[in-house]
Amino acid sequence: MSDVQKPIGIYYEHPEWFKPLFAELDRRSLPYERIDAAHHLFDPSETESRYSLVVNRMSSSAYLRGHGQGIFHTAGYTTHLERLGVRVINGSAATAIEANKARQLSLFASLGLKFPKSFVVNHASRTIDAAAQLRFPIVVKVNIGGSGAGIIRFDTPEGLQAAVDAGQIDLGIDQTALVQEYVTPRGGNIHRVETLDYKFLYAMKVFTSGESFNLCPAEICQIPEEQSAEFCLTEAPKKGIQVEAFTPPAEVIEAVERIVAAAKIDVGGIEYLIDDRTGEVLFYDVNALSNFVADAVNVVGFDPYARFVDYLEAQLAPASAVAQPELADA
Repeated sequence: MSDVQKPIGIYYEHPEWFKPLFAELDRRSLPYERIDAAHHLFDPSETESRYSLVVNRMSSSAYLRGHGQGIFHTAGYTTHLERLGVRVINGSAATAIEANKARQLSLFASLGLKFPKSFVVNHASRTIDAAAQLRFPIVVKVNIGGSGAGIIRFDTPEGLQAAVDAGQIDLGIDQTALVQEYVTPRGGNIHRVETLDYKFLYAMKVFTSGESFNLCPAEICQIPEEQSAEFCLTEAPKKGIQVEAFTPPAEVIEAVERIVAAAKIDVGGIEYLIDDRTGEVLFYDVNALSNFVADAVNVVGFDPYARFVDYLEAQLAPASAVAQPELADA
């Protein structure tokens, strides 16, 4: 089977977030297969993949839906595909950054970019030592998380100590967490910059109340009162979350493009805020899983899923060029 005849593999976990992507692929009659990342197997001895390329859309919040095993499995699967020479959109390097907030902060530091003052801990007892070197309020944020989950705010050292003593600090599925200064965003706005092919695609301001105990101002997705893990920007309008498109300063766009290039993120979102106290731009999250905003045509002026599928078709072009002489010879 030549590469041009092979389907695109869409490796995903969430049942709802990717319906617009599937609809666009269907509209163009592009052959693709849905790959269930939560219930998957692969043969590490195989020498050829059945897919022309694979789009990795694994979510770091999957553990909230009982699919945490998919997060760790994805690292092995993407590495396997790359060994076979398969083009993977958001491959193993992007996966390593997406599923590790500690790595994200290290990446920011390596690029000379600022982020909220933080420490990384691997035991709840060390949150006390870390917090002693920070300005309260602080947040404890799990290393592998998504949709704003796994974040607890503490306003006082006494409150943190009480939670540690009561065994109430959960460091998440890899037992690693950030202890980070809580930063009040200027104007109540946090920002998400979406990228495609390592270039700026669009950006949004997200207006937060800052009042929810489950909402860190350094998170793009608000967790509803019922603690659902299903909500992200794709559901912003129905949840009453106000978003608006805007164009960040040139230096922010340049920094974002450096981040995604260094992280090898083909499509994704970078989040930042402006510290209300200092006016500094602080980056805080890297998302290799990019859920484009709902009602994008009205919000940002175009359909990002169409742009994304344009990109996928362009990635298929080299395989088609290679396969064409074989077809001609036949």
